[in-house]
Amino acid sequence: MAEESGELSLDVMFEWLEKMPIPEGTKVEIVGGNVFMSPQRQNHWEIISAVFEQLRCRYPRKRLASDLRIDFPGHLNGFACGMAAMADRSVRDGQGRWRYQDVEFVAVVSKDTAANAYGPKKLAYATAEVPVYLIADPYKGRCYLYTHPKEGDHVTRTKIDFGDDIDLSGTVVGLVLKTDEFPRD
Repeated sequence: MAEESGELSLDVMFEWLEKMPIPEGTKVEIVGGNVFMSPQRQNHWEIISAVFEQLRCRYPRKRLASDLRIDFPGHLNGFACGMAAMADRSVRDGQGRWRYQDVEFVAVVSKDTAANAYGPKKLAYATAEVPVYLIADPYKGRCYLYTHPKEGDHVTRTKIDFGDDIDLSGTVVGLVLKTDEFPRD
């Protein structure tokens, strides 16, 4: 059902989804108005938890979020980022959600929705000027780091093999992520 304006909104779509019998352990997000559901895998959890543990030396727990809805620019983009870190100035909106303007770092683990990670999500994160976007791909055993967003794209793109360090010391994140414990599929 559309809102009074006749246009579908993320709130309406998520309201519908909340009423559906979605299996436990399934991540749900809306990318470009399309609903994507993907099962959470053990490898996903291990990578996200490794990133979380390392970010804790820089970010307080209350400024980190995992698999929570954050609305990003573009047509109906309600993402459930694997891991997001918020700036010091961050405040939640009137509905208790983080604002995309406060996101400093996003990490995703790619498999079933890899096309989203490398396509529409990458574009939305660049448009939102998220300073650091990391895709961890356990199927390729590699991370893809995108930094320095400008005019809807990331100026810097770096490939890092699992086992090599990800140097974020020159970014707002200000640390080095270890990937030696990232599992491969």
